[in-house]
Amino acid sequence: MRAAHLTVGMSKFLEVDGITKKYRSARGSPVTALEKVSFDVDRGEFLAIVGPSGCGKSTLLRIIAGLRMATQGAVHLEGVRVAAPVRAGIVFQTPSLLPWRSTLDNVLLSVDLAGLPISRYRQRAMELLELVSLARFAHQFPSELSGGMQQRVALCRALIHDPDLLLMDEPFGALDAMTRDEMNFELLRIWGATEERKTILFVTHSIAEAVFLADRILVMSARPGRVEEILASVLSRPRTLEMRGLADFGAQVVGIYARLHAARGPTYVD
Repeated sequence: MRAAHLTVGMSKFLEVDGITKKYRSARGSPVTALEKVSFDVDRGEFLAIVGPSGCGKSTLLRIIAGLRMATQGAVHLEGVRVAAPVRAGIVFQTPSLLPWRSTLDNVLLSVDLAGLPISRYRQRAMELLELVSLARFAHQFPSELSGGMQQRVALCRALIHDPDLLLMDEPFGALDAMTRDEMNFELLRIWGATEERKTILFVTHSIAEAVFLADRILVMSARPGRVEEILASVLSRPRTLEMRGLADFGAQVVGIYARLHAARGPTYVD
């Protein structure tokens, strides 16, 4: 099955140019987490990042977000070099909701912390909760929500400022298999529902999830993390459950796994 052509409004929305990250371990020995990582991402593209544990995927995402500085190299967002935290939505593996705040108030947390008027964003927060089918749970607390529902709240919180860039670091890794599948479809539905699609960088350990969700898959080597290859997903859009049974899908997943397995050795487990 041939991948559909991706139409984007602007090329090189994000440019990662020769990123190297070195630091010292707790014992004082030097560690190179990333080495000369370079790639471009188009506006509105969905890029998945896979690689062995410890290869620097999360570090790379934080450098792109401006939360960490690279030792060498540069990141440019819309032509501007990233030297401080950027305006991006960030979703981590755990929702990190405040237990004493309601669903609605957790979505509005970043607005509150920024000292912005809550009244200006309340309607948008409710619209986002409606989008993820949680409007009727707006006044419930995190303890009253399932894991998948909590992650939907975290996604709404990341979207409250309507960022062009969405950075997702293993956002569904802590969920059970069925809920994870549901969240995959939920993310694709939300991504496709916006008038102008967000640019998404999605870190995952699941090769199948990467191939199913993304336009392209960036495959990283073991530490120090380097770009091994960047592949276009074999799937066309829209994505359906039945596509997971296609021979091309299975072959691509196995091919990426084989490459990672060969690079890591027999101890690598996805």
